[in-house]
Amino acid sequence: MPRSLLLFAALLLALSGGPTLASPPCNGGTVFEDLDADGVRDPGEPGIAGAKLSDGVQLVVTDAGGRYTLPVVDGRSIFLVKPADYEVPRRGNGLPDYWRNVRTAPGPALKYGGIPVGSVVCKDFALGRIEHVNVLRTPGELRVALFADPQVKSMVDVGYYARDIIDSLLERHISKDAPVGLGITLGDVVDDDLSLYPALNAVTATTATPWLHAPGNHDLDFDAGGDAESLLTFRNTYGPDTFAWEEPEASFIMLDDVVYRPDRQPPYTGGLREDQFSLLEAYLPTVPKDRLLVVAVHIPLFEERGRDSFRDADRERLFALLDDFPHVLLLSGHNHTQRHVFHGADSGWHGSQPLHEYNVGAASGAFWSGVEGEDGIPDATMADGTPNGYALLTVHRGGDYDLAWHPAGLAEDDATGPDAARSGNDSAVTRAMALHAPRVLRRGAYPAAAVYANVFMGMADTRVEYRIDGGQWRPMERSRRPDPRLLAENARDDAAKVLRGYDRAPEAQPSTHLWRGALPTDLVIGEHRIEVRAFDRWQGEQLASTSYRLAESSE
Repeated sequence: MPRSLLLFAALLLALSGGPTLASPPCNGGTVFEDLDADGVRDPGEPGIAGAKLSDGVQLVVTDAGGRYTLPVVDGRSIFLVKPADYEVPRRGNGLPDYWRNVRTAPGPALKYGGIPVGSVVCKDFALGRIEHVNVLRTPGELRVALFADPQVKSMVDVGYYARDIIDSLLERHISKDAPVGLGITLGDVVDDDLSLYPALNAVTATTATPWLHAPGNHDLDFDAGGDAESLLTFRNTYGPDTFAWEEPEASFIMLDDVVYRPDRQPPYTGGLREDQFSLLEAYLPTVPKDRLLVVAVHIPLFEERGRDSFRDADRERLFALLDDFPHVLLLSGHNHTQRHVFHGADSGWHGSQPLHEYNVGAASGAFWSGVEGEDGIPDATMADGTPNGYALLTVHRGGDYDLAWHPAGLAEDDATGPDAARSGNDSAVTRAMALHAPRVLRRGAYPAAAVYANVFMGMADTRVEYRIDGGQWRPMERSRRPDPRLLAENARDDAAKVLRGYDRAPEAQPSTHLWRGALPTDLVIGEHRIEVRAFDRWQGEQLASTSYRLAESSE
């Protein structure tokens, strides 16, 4: 056949979406040290041996020259497990460049596009040594920003996210001496409108921080036919839905744990796929056990009483793979509340120590709802009384870690004082807790009224105490009830004759981190100072204060 006819036939195949003779699918590439940071392998730039790569099912390791091969399987994502001592470059949208999707034939027609066909499915991966590209990192310590559920539904919400969350992070942490070295979003990046990904990413990219994303149930292609096709648009933007990432202080595994079931209500449940277990079974034996292993998901692995929200067999199988690791932290989102759970044998965990799952509060709080403050941003307090915001995870070499919650809209100099932005006059909000107490009580009345302390990072063994007018510290009792601060806001919404915000505050639900202390009424008439202290297992003693007044009855 003449050469011209061969070229014409190849062109027809390319236009039809099939493989071409001119550009056959490539099943390999090279991982190399990019000494001049131009993204291209130049003469003299060495290949990196021992780097790990995967197609989401199997794991391969580069040879002495940095070369790897993986089979071409349509629909998979090839990714590099970022080595601990290296950094990856950024893509044009600011996201880390460590992956490429494999799409040689058109996929399903989806509202938000899915994954387009690409002519080449191999990729060379450029890496730079950490000490060359990030001189601000503190040796032996890694700070990680944790966002759960930004869940923007419009460009208005993107603006809230920028001014409330990202600006707070930039002001408090990015420019500090020990800056954030990694960011993680735990799903529900948007609220079903996947066209908002570029706008949201542009805001996050202003942090100049490598950012990893797990998918949530609001990141699905809901017009997909089933679970296998439900994250194509997410993957076109963020890459693989399940992958690993390594730092000197910790190893991270990001897992899609949302199983799409379009024929059921709700149309999803928590669980894992067989290919994810194949990857975990191949990867986990390569993970060092002398540092922290962080597993990040969207749907929590714990279940509320009476709810079947995660497939038991999948949880038990995952836990069995993690049992031998002495330092594991599980991160989840989804609930738009905040709590700590310690898994044991009753949930299938048989490790030497209880498995800590931190269910991170939402960046969007209660879905960007509530009355706007002077800054024009909704209050967004969550249903358990936790203000919206983000968490910081500080990882130390050897497997230890610290956690802290940072409410949005709270100035750093208000971290231990009253009167945070967007708080009510009868409340005191600090970085650690929110207090609620009556403004006035009748002197001599039965002491039934109380001060309540919502300790945002509190857990069952947290010690919380209070005192009046500098007196003796007394223990507060943990109280499983709704936060009175939010109940009062619910009442104000009910009584209003006009809308107080775009969406009203959420209905208050019982909090897992609320404490109560009865207020004495046998003191002198006048103002009395209430001080509360909570002993945080990571941040130490945390203080807040408010006051109440005793008055005589006019009758």
